[in-house]
Amino acid sequence: MPQIGDKAPDFTLPNQDEQRISLSDYRGKKVIIFAFPKAGTAGCTMQACTFRDQLPQFENVNAVVLGISTDKPEALKHWKEREELQYDLLSDTDQAVLMQLGGEGMSLLGIVRIPMAKRSYWVIDEDGTIIDMQIGVGPKESVSKALEAIQQAQSV
Repeated sequence: MPQIGDKAPDFTLPNQDEQRISLSDYRGKKVIIFAFPKAGTAGCTMQACTFRDQLPQFENVNAVVLGISTDKPEALKHWKEREELQYDLLSDTDQAVLMQLGGEGMSLLGIVRIPMAKRSYWVIDEDGTIIDMQIGVGPKESVSKALEAIQQAQSV
């Protein structure tokens, strides 16, 4: 699992429209990736809509937001349209990217591993370096912490 200060692993995943999106497509911009367990559930909708509502603040500092989960593109497309999300949602059905980032697999009672994303976030700078991250975070907390990290990076 990468740590703060490490280069983020580059990846390519399909978005909600099955277009291939690579992290390297965003070099020169800050990138916030947030992982969510399941599109359409209450906590995930709260997280995604809070990122949606704060999107202008991220865009003002040259940052893009990407959501990632194990949902299939068609489920992500439906959810994106229903919630009017203005950013891409990435489908990592086999958890390959989530494993690289350390955000894979939730556990049930610490015994059974469930194949879905752990609610997490990563803030990546213009050069691809992770400047903040947290694995296992609350829905609204992920947004406020990511925004705080971006704002701190701007003031340096």
